[in-house]
Amino acid sequence: TIIPTIILIFIAVPSFILLYSLDEVINPSVTLKAIGHQWYWSYEYSDYTEENSINFDSYMITENDLENGQFRLLEVDNRVVLPINTHIRVLITAGDVLHSWAVPSMNVKADAVPGRLNQLTLFIKRPGVYYGQCSELCGVNHAFMPIVVEAVSL
Repeated sequence: TIIPTIILIFIAVPSFILLYSLDEVINPSVTLKAIGHQWYWSYEYSDYTEENSINFDSYMITENDLENGQFRLLEVDNRVVLPINTHIRVLITAGDVLHSWAVPSMNVKADAVPGRLNQLTLFIKRPGVYYGQCSELCGVNHAFMPIVVEAVSL
């Protein structure tokens, strides 16, 4: 049992180093902080100084205010705008209860936990509008916390 254990350790150590290096972006061009609240998301572009940082809240648009062509339960009043072909770091946390920042078409999902900071890295290859929702059972209205990311050229 000792020899197979040693073999597994020799296989595991390089794998852990590769997994860690793949997940870390050393110098991201854009940092976005997403904060989950009941029942909306707050965003902050924190690459600027505290006086010049960009903060906004993103609420779902009600059915009465939808325009033609907009998706019910998926549209928000303030979209997150991110550049394409750029390394982006997304920091995710929550202000009250568990949430989950999930955008399936971008293949990202991370839990937003109060008092904890989670990190995602994005590299968007094509422009477009990407839709997602909170996918954590964070309360009665968790289905009404849409996420809309608009990818534009730099």
